[in-house]
Amino acid sequence: MKQYNPTTPSRRQMKGYDFSQLTQIDPLKSLKRGFHKKVGRNNQGRITAPHRGGGVKRLYREIDFKQDKLNIPGKVFAIEYDPNRTARIARIHFADGEKRYILAPQDLKVGDTVITAEQAPIKPGNRIKLKNIPQGSTVHNIELFPNQGGKLVRSAGGGAMVLANEAGFVQLVMPSSETRMISGESYASIGQLSNSEHNLVNLGKAGKSRWLGRRPKVRGTAMNPVDHPYGGGEGKQGRGTRRPKTAQGKVTGGRKTRNKKKKSGKFIVRRRNK
Repeated sequence: MKQYNPTTPSRRQMKGYDFSQLTQIDPLKSLKRGFHKKVGRNNQGRITAPHRGGGVKRLYREIDFKQDKLNIPGKVFAIEYDPNRTARIARIHFADGEKRYILAPQDLKVGDTVITAEQAPIKPGNRIKLKNIPQGSTVHNIELFPNQGGKLVRSAGGGAMVLANEAGFVQLVMPSSETRMISGESYASIGQLSNSEHNLVNLGKAGKSRWLGRRPKVRGTAMNPVDHPYGGGEGKQGRGTRRPKTAQGKVTGGRKTRNKKKKSGKFIVRRRNK
């Protein structure tokens, strides 16, 4: 982490990324594009995710979550920063000349070779079927269903541990502490994801939060009754409702919201710790 000198009050607490470990190179032009931010709106233009909007413009990097180039080795040409995700990304140059971006695990270095295959050496960056990964290994970018592409464990420092392999399913302990069964035919990448120090970042000032596209949050008690169940009253008032609620009046705080009839519920062996 980079600790800033206290040249201003906001700099005094600020901690940021140390980019010296990354390859000093421009992003691959063929794998980046512009995109429109949704700023928390749905297809009808209504705010469904509050406190989002603004922020600096970013170019999107096309990440290969599926990694479907089987049995073709690729060389790590660069480890790069991606403004759209917390983990670092690796630029891979394959033996057949194609170039792709993948999520970079913790110990992947420039010059290393990675490969996607049913069976391959257990080393960071290689992508293997879950049934062929030994117990105790750490994996990331896991397919929820075979040939779907990686959906689980994709953020900085993330890693799931392989517990057991039985009846065609592999048990994994997720970063959330949830234990889940996934088909042994699904692919997963070896290693813990890079940039594990992401949780130590201190923005230091409100303006930096705005650069990231996060707008200010307002307390429900400071609103009017029309805007929030906690709103209104003279001075500081209690919330006036026995159970905590969202701005839309939905009961929250300890209430289970997962649908009991959800088909994938049978694959959860143990729910996460509270």
